[in-house]
Amino acid sequence: MPEECCAVILAAGEGKRMKSNRPKVLSPVLFKPMLQWVIDSAHGAGVSGICVVTGYMHEEVERYLSLLNESGAFAPISHVLQPERKGTGHAVMMAESFLRGHRGENVLILNGDAPFVGSSVIGEALKDHVENGNAVTVISAVLDDPTGYGRIVRDPETHLISAIVEQKDADFATLSICEINSGAYWFRVDDLLDILSKIRNNNAQGEYYLTDAVKLLIENGKNAGAHTTGDANAVLGANDCLQLNALNSVARDEILARHMRNGVEIPCRDGVMIGPDVVIGSDTCILPGTILRGATVIGCNCTVGPHSFLSDCRVGDGVQLISVQCENSVIPSNKAVAPFSVINQNIV
Repeated sequence: MPEECCAVILAAGEGKRMKSNRPKVLSPVLFKPMLQWVIDSAHGAGVSGICVVTGYMHEEVERYLSLLNESGAFAPISHVLQPERKGTGHAVMMAESFLRGHRGENVLILNGDAPFVGSSVIGEALKDHVENGNAVTVISAVLDDPTGYGRIVRDPETHLISAIVEQKDADFATLSICEINSGAYWFRVDDLLDILSKIRNNNAQGEYYLTDAVKLLIENGKNAGAHTTGDANAVLGANDCLQLNALNSVARDEILARHMRNGVEIPCRDGVMIGPDVVIGSDTCILPGTILRGATVIGCNCTVGPHSFLSDCRVGDGVQLISVQCENSVIPSNKAVAPFSVINQNIV
């Protein structure tokens, strides 16, 4: 990916239906906040300059970003406050100074509560965006049931976007379209800045919508394209704990399948939960009731479980961990660990 890329992540929403005392974007999917999934995807695609738009309980989100910056794992992440939540377009307006510092680049706009827009999709969409000379490229998906999503209407000759039509505004023909807007976009920064102040809030909600930026660019004769991802999960988000549970289920199934394809034995999935950043060597067997989270790394030819819990641990090869609880620890290869041990912050 070219270096001239930045990202704005929208993370200001309250998420009232979560009925939680934390910001929605910090709700965890497999132990990792949704916002972290999104940041990791942007970084994984080679995007270094990131600005997070905060709002509801912004102090909590900003504290989390501060901890990330202190870790030094990534380039520093900046943030701006959206004091009043007036729509996605308004949120991007809050990042105008950040965008002005990245003139001549392309900017990725992502929702902080949509954790499954992966690095490969982001990179492929940018490739389309640059090669086709688009002012904006919408990341889209085709759903069997597109109800509730904005539809992508394409020009039949150019195949470019002619409109994004929300469900409530769609006629019968438009409702039959199954290609939908994921809410993730690539914009040329200069083109976005040219029309950002022209977005209006003359709608029933009195909000400024980022889809209107696409409309304005089309009206100005600019190319608006759509990159269709084959991963329908890329559009998934969560507005309540039921939907959050669904995200956990999707992520859990994909991660377990990935490990098994890589030679990890999971003979029974019951109660097995593995975080997205866990690394496991081949010929290791994970038994029921086992939870692996954080930056845990497990070697080859191990047996973990049943009923073991590991968080931020490093385990060598040939280790058996039966009903063991272990946090922030290192266990050397071929080490005998007694069943039912509790290990914390030790080199065993």
